[in-house]
Amino acid sequence: MTGLRAEQTGIVGNDKPLRQKLPDVVTLPQLCKEAGWQSHAFGKIYHLGGGNDAEARQRWVDAGRSWHSAKDFDATKAGRRMLAGRDLTSGALKWCVWGAADGTDDDQPDGQIAAATVAKIQELGDKPWFIGCGFMKPHDPFIAPKKYFDLYPIDTLKPWRDPADTTPVRKESVGFGDYGKAFGKFTPQEWLELFRAYCAATSYMDAQLGRVLDALDKQGLWDKTIVIFVGDHGYHTGERQWWNKNTLFERSCRAPLIIAAPGMKGGQTTRSLTEFVDLYPTVADFCSLKLPHATAGSSLRPTLTNPSTSIKEAAFTLVTRGPKLYGQSVRTARWRFTLWSDGQSELYDHDQDPEELHNIADRQGPVVQDLTARLKSLPKLTP
Repeated sequence: MTGLRAEQTGIVGNDKPLRQKLPDVVTLPQLCKEAGWQSHAFGKIYHLGGGNDAEARQRWVDAGRSWHSAKDFDATKAGRRMLAGRDLTSGALKWCVWGAADGTDDDQPDGQIAAATVAKIQELGDKPWFIGCGFMKPHDPFIAPKKYFDLYPIDTLKPWRDPADTTPVRKESVGFGDYGKAFGKFTPQEWLELFRAYCAATSYMDAQLGRVLDALDKQGLWDKTIVIFVGDHGYHTGERQWWNKNTLFERSCRAPLIIAAPGMKGGQTTRSLTEFVDLYPTVADFCSLKLPHATAGSSLRPTLTNPSTSIKEAAFTLVTRGPKLYGQSVRTARWRFTLWSDGQSELYDHDQDPEELHNIADRQGPVVQDLTARLKSLPKLTP
């Protein structure tokens, strides 16, 4: 939402509101708002902090600066009633629960987010607007209306199983902390239940997205609307015995991205590398808005015009492990290379090993040297 890397902003977690770190930065919705557009957020666009303090919650979502209005939602009484489900860690990880909920789609937050987004689209029509529609699922807890669980009979699912020859990695890479301890105790049945719940929650979110896209159809807005569908991160669903994000493996670093824009041919795919920092300059480009600061990314217009066009040779990701250790990863067309701040490294060859099972850093000296130089070219992390 700023077009800047974590190394530049110093924001490496969700423990501080945006403005505490960046009081003067112009966010993407703010850029549109200051250009005279209506700007509204529903659900989770920025981290939803602030607890029960209404004023603090508004500060966390940057209401007034980024948005004319910002609203989040809670499940109804019916939606909080579980018809099936369980706590898989006996309270050790409060978020690690699944539930097949009673009620309708709109008894869960995502249904309410869809309804509010549709209503705002209908209200604003073809006036200039920026709407952040922040669906919660499939984020934990893994809860969705029961009918979405019924789409996935448990005996039809086959969760991932790590091959026996998978290269072990350091605990800070994957398997760390209380999460790793809890996941290590999961039975095959528990992995299966989690996988089913993740699928159900994904299908539930997908249905809500359909409601929003249908509204664009009914309002006839596709020829003047840019639609960006993006996940905020990837997710391990059992790979390397991990059920979460926050790693530097492809499963965590790679996120869905679909863009529809006026004048662009639909239904195409591209292998061009892309980063979140590219979205800010892309929207500014299509909407003829002047960038208020230099961004770390580039407009995706060339790739959207011609999917065979690549705008960059590498994409970068950062994670931290406490105050003293961090890791940076670079992805090129062929390689993923991860370098930890204490010098340890991992290298995976996507031509031969797309699941990143075998670390070959000790066998590819020239590749490691080249990719290390790319990482060293990034701004220095100053959290």
